[in-house]
Amino acid sequence: MLPESITAIVARNERWSGEAASEPYEAGWAREAIFFVRALKEPGGPVPMARVEISPDGMRWLPEGTEFRMPNRRDGMAMARLTHFGNWLRVTARFEDGGECFVLVTLHLKA
Repeated sequence: MLPESITAIVARNERWSGEAASEPYEAGWAREAIFFVRALKEPGGPVPMARVEISPDGMRWLPEGTEFRMPNRRDGMAMARLTHFGNWLRVTARFEDGGECFVLVTLHLKA
């Protein structure tokens, strides 16, 4: 039997600046998850770290511990692999003043 899997787009052509976050996604059924973040345009300003956050209810968030550098060029990609993450997932980033990135964020889940 093949494992169940799904790909969810949680941010599409969004301008991330300041405090930014993807849409939350309920993923408690999955055994593993991978976030992919793609820069759709050349990022502006310093490239920040992104972090994965988890939540018991999709409203209150805690850092999961996984961090990764946001893409630093147009069509650049970054990713984070996860296991043991509970139910709700999202990606966040904090940009310095003047920093921005237009992103496509996808979440790939497998049971």
